[in-house]
Amino acid sequence: MRISLVRKLAQVVLWVACGILPLLAAKHPTPLEENADGSKCLECHKDKSQGKAVHSAIATGCLSCHEVRTTNDVSRVKLRTVTPVKLCIQCHSDKDANNKKGVVHDPAIRDCLKCHNPHASDNEDHLLKPVSGAGKEQNICLTCHNVGVSVEKGGSRHAALDGGCDVCHTTHKSGEKGKREFDFQLKKDSPALCQDCHDTKDPKLIETHQGQPFATADCLTCHDPHQSTRPKLKQVFVHAPFEAGKDACATCHQPPKDGRVVLKTASPKELCLTCHADKAEQIQKAKVQHPGAANDCTECHNPHAGNTPGFTQPDSVNACLHCHSDQAKLSKKNHLHQPAFGLGCPTCHEPHGGENNHLLRTKTVNALCLECHGPDSKPVAVKDAHAVKIFNGSVNLPEGYFSTVPTIPIKYGLGHPIERHPVTDQMDPKDVTKVRVAINCDSCHQPHASAERNLLVKDQAYNIMFCAGCHKDMGK
Repeated sequence: MRISLVRKLAQVVLWVACGILPLLAAKHPTPLEENADGSKCLECHKDKSQGKAVHSAIATGCLSCHEVRTTNDVSRVKLRTVTPVKLCIQCHSDKDANNKKGVVHDPAIRDCLKCHNPHASDNEDHLLKPVSGAGKEQNICLTCHNVGVSVEKGGSRHAALDGGCDVCHTTHKSGEKGKREFDFQLKKDSPALCQDCHDTKDPKLIETHQGQPFATADCLTCHDPHQSTRPKLKQVFVHAPFEAGKDACATCHQPPKDGRVVLKTASPKELCLTCHADKAEQIQKAKVQHPGAANDCTECHNPHAGNTPGFTQPDSVNACLHCHSDQAKLSKKNHLHQPAFGLGCPTCHEPHGGENNHLLRTKTVNALCLECHGPDSKPVAVKDAHAVKIFNGSVNLPEGYFSTVPTIPIKYGLGHPIERHPVTDQMDPKDVTKVRVAINCDSCHQPHASAERNLLVKDQAYNIMFCAGCHKDMGK
């Protein structure tokens, strides 16, 4: 029995490798004629052609999408393509993710049927469920996106959610990567999008903002567009004077003049240093200095709020890429390292200056990588903040981050990518004070991005030729 099972598993593996498995068709409950047409299908499947939104392909006949094969009185029905998405883009070529720039909504890449009924639906655009509603049972978007669903006591929720996610979003929109309008499939960017509903001349809104000019400000630097643990949709991290309420604005601001913001000091940096003199000292005395940190603080930080502890703007990635154009080019590669292009550069680097090369948070590359990927990694949960801390509490990460991080089974400097393979410097046996072969994580992996999976150096694929780069005797 065990041999038979092994053979079956081997056969499945072979089918997958050869691309045969998707072609296996479902057995039809009754035999069909080879020349059966769509009218025959509708004798039993009449419901497929009824609904408020009926797919136009139904009118062209079922066999425009399906194929019937009958052999020895056994009929099988399959799609005309290997996957549903391949079939859909034959007509909907404008939705083909391969021809789109920037960020594409994930289901549109993998499976159209995750959101759409291919035959008929009672919802617009053949959606399985509407785009409005308070829970995933009613709202198709909330099947994957858990936003605006549960608001903590004392928090707030954006009323626009009641109108449906399509009030602000266009699901299949994409464009230049790095632009928020396209990265998040927004109908338009803030503040224009917000001003479709919020009148900047509303006296109550003006009073709330203490008469300060805000019509051209980016609303999302201070407000979360979905929900917040704070009142008035304030961002999760708020600058202390801003959090104290509108009466505290005078801590930093004078009354506006000629429609412009007026600070209590001659420059933003001078104002920041009245409270943050310790940062100025760190920047000045750092062994490895960050030239960008010596500039105006508001070039990198929003002075009011943000979704990161340091209020980096426009976010923790692009705040750095504004100057580091060489790294910005890497964002066009297929595989991006999440800390670099998702969480932000300060995950691994000290933004104000530090003691280590490349402004790393640790003395060695391996110590940096193993903070997340090591078997002894121990992120500390932050109570009531939906976050975890690493690097002795200096970096906050989302609470679910480590559920997707692979752990490397390193022990005594060995164990990756295969058992007993070294990952640290190999010393000379004749003189243990000398390094015979220098090895660390960067020897095989790129820290930011790669054209290939596993972020391998030189954009190489993971195969024997990659290993032969070091092991010159391989294959001999």
